[in-house]
Amino acid sequence: MILNVFENSTTQKLIERINNLSNESKAKWGKMNVAQMLAHCNVTYEMLYENKHKAPSFFIKLILKFFVKKHVVNDVYYKPNTATAPAFIIANEREFTIEKERLINYIIKTQQLGANYFEGKESLSFGALTANEWNNLFYKHLDHHFKQFGV
Repeated sequence: MILNVFENSTTQKLIERINNLSNESKAKWGKMNVAQMLAHCNVTYEMLYENKHKAPSFFIKLILKFFVKKHVVNDVYYKPNTATAPAFIIANEREFTIEKERLINYIIKTQQLGANYFEGKESLSFGALTANEWNNLFYKHLDHHFKQFGV
């Protein structure tokens, strides 16, 4: 069941899962270490809250909107080793504590802004999304990677 990231109880559960990670946490699948995973999760929020990622071209955005969007915003969980978009690939080393703090802050900010803020809000890759689609996008992605690291 996909929990509601706009509810404080879900925010607290997500933060608890993050706090169960350590710099020594090992992945059950994939190539990222735990700090890279946290940085990877931060990209979703960077695309929303910061102006540091380039929007896809019109053609790529059309492809994403019509072929990828439904898999990202529906309520079906991701399978292990699901492919990721190039913007989400974290190849360099990251600082665990910094990425952890950033992710917690983004999760809290999202919850505090609430569902109404996200209703109809534009995604860099998919166009306007409903609050429910934003919720699914956020929760599924976090849950997928927290399971990857056993939390």
